[in-house]
Amino acid sequence: MENLLPVIQGDGNSPVPFPWETWYDGVGGRTINIHGVTEIAQRIYGDQYQRFEGPVAEHQTTFPSPLDAKEHIKTIARELGADIVGVAAVEPQDIYHGRSVSEPFAVVVGQRMDYEAFVDVPSESAAIECMRIYETLGEIVIKLAQAIRDLGWTATIEHPIGDSSVLHIPLALKAGFGELGRHGSIIHPTFGPLFRIGSVLTTLPMALDTPIDAGIGAFCDKCQACRIFCPADAIPDERDPDGGTDPIGNHRYRVDTGKCFPYFAKRNYCSACLAVCAYKHKQWATMHDGSTGPFPNVPFGTIPPPSDPDIDHGHAYPLLRRGEQ
Repeated sequence: MENLLPVIQGDGNSPVPFPWETWYDGVGGRTINIHGVTEIAQRIYGDQYQRFEGPVAEHQTTFPSPLDAKEHIKTIARELGADIVGVAAVEPQDIYHGRSVSEPFAVVVGQRMDYEAFVDVPSESAAIECMRIYETLGEIVIKLAQAIRDLGWTATIEHPIGDSSVLHIPLALKAGFGELGRHGSIIHPTFGPLFRIGSVLTTLPMALDTPIDAGIGAFCDKCQACRIFCPADAIPDERDPDGGTDPIGNHRYRVDTGKCFPYFAKRNYCSACLAVCAYKHKQWATMHDGSTGPFPNVPFGTIPPPSDPDIDHGHAYPLLRRGEQ
């Protein structure tokens, strides 16, 4: 077996894990009750979480080169159903503050969501579709991790639903998944923003993928669809010089979480910003018959008051247009 590797810990640039219960308490608790969502969540926590561990084969398979190893693992991931696959190095800034991992490589996988479920958003259908992908992508990372263990290398599952040790978005950006959009999510050149991400960490040495500059950030600088149609008015007008930079050197856009979360927590987990994204004029937003889907129906009405329960607990965000509603 391979030598033990030093533990990689989150550093001073790492955010704290998002304290979900603190935020829910700040808006009156968890009140959304969608039968399909609850069913899937029960399967994820009751079944998938029980299958995270697995035996590592005694014989360690080696490959002619790290590139061959990467292509082999990517092929397996695609055969398991991943739409996007990339490999990135795990660095301290990719790990939540106070957490640590021991595997230096991340196989990042993505699976696209069904746009037809987001034609009306926020909606129960959109919430169920998000959870459906969390479950199917969860199966992919579980099976991919065991495939790596069968090759004699350790593998740790970082499930897409959350409570991970690592930050999926920074890893996915380094793995070439796309660029950060104005809404704070990754936009893929082919699949747009409507996909979810999971990761498998491993000791198997692989060649790394690289961040891409496909002009997506430049598109977002001109397009304001998510900004205009955000029901909570939580998306910024400009990039934030205080928000750090992405892997290709652009200052990030930072969402006002204190305005976003109350709406998210009361309106079927929202997702409006993803559905209304106009990147490439929505060529990625396809219906079941292959046609480009209609622009989503997004309700506008009363916005819940902002809630800032985490403002002193390591989750920094700008206060956007407060008092203008």
